[in-house]
Amino acid sequence: MAGKVCAITGPTSGIGRATALALGRKGAKLMLLCRSAEKGAALVAELKALGAQAEVIEVDLSSLHSVERAAERLIRRAPQLDVLINNAGLVNMHRRETLDGLEEMFAVNHLAHFLLTNRSLQSLRAAPSGRIVHVGSGAHAFVSGFDFEDYGWHSRRWATMKAYGHSKLANLLFNRSLSLRLGTSGSVTSNTLHPGAVASHMGSNNGWVGKLGMLVASPFLVSPEKGAETSVYLASSPEAARYRGEYLIKCRPARPKSWAEDDAAAERLWGLSTALLAERQLAV
Repeated sequence: MAGKVCAITGPTSGIGRATALALGRKGAKLMLLCRSAEKGAALVAELKALGAQAEVIEVDLSSLHSVERAAERLIRRAPQLDVLINNAGLVNMHRRETLDGLEEMFAVNHLAHFLLTNRSLQSLRAAPSGRIVHVGSGAHAFVSGFDFEDYGWHSRRWATMKAYGHSKLANLLFNRSLSLRLGTSGSVTSNTLHPGAVASHMGSNNGWVGKLGMLVASPFLVSPEKGAETSVYLASSPEAARYRGEYLIKCRPARPKSWAEDDAAAERLWGLSTALLAERQLAV
């Protein structure tokens, strides 16, 4: 990875941090898309101590206009981008809306990355072999398809893990439609993965209940370093260059649920995503 430029969202904790450190040790230059400039600066210092190059781009993934500005900064600073890792995600125990009027998990886990990825394609195409890595989840099994009639959970009773699984299903469907658009002969590939149940700070935004839940589950969780292995593999392994539109678990292709392989739903989600952005004066 020496000399290659890798951008990653959510790099200051959990598997994002483990991924950034692993790629830094391999010689990559890291573009850290962080909400907290202070935490980002601490990670830059840690990476520089390892001999790696890194810089911070501030972004609030719950604000689509913040994502737009971050994408503009990213393509200016990295006109040739070798890897984009859509890693950041959140779990909410209660329904929340962003300032854009969108259900927050759908907005952060899917739509922000949809916008960032599409805006970054010109830099990825400038690389000899650009790679897009989406950190999905086996939680897409918690639902049985994407609900286009109530994707924002306005009518249904809130169910945390179903809403989370719904947003992660969007990751897999986005990967599918994006990979079809990139084709089989282009220089850019797109793949998604399930990192496993990882001991991380996800859920900590839900106060003591979220922290208690993670504590209770901790004996059954893998380390962030273990959870990051497939992200690092897809970002850096020469072998992984052959994958296009795949879903990986433990560095191997796997079959997701059938509703994550629904091309019609993937195309419909693409249309919904572009329409939601257009309503907010944003284009991809």
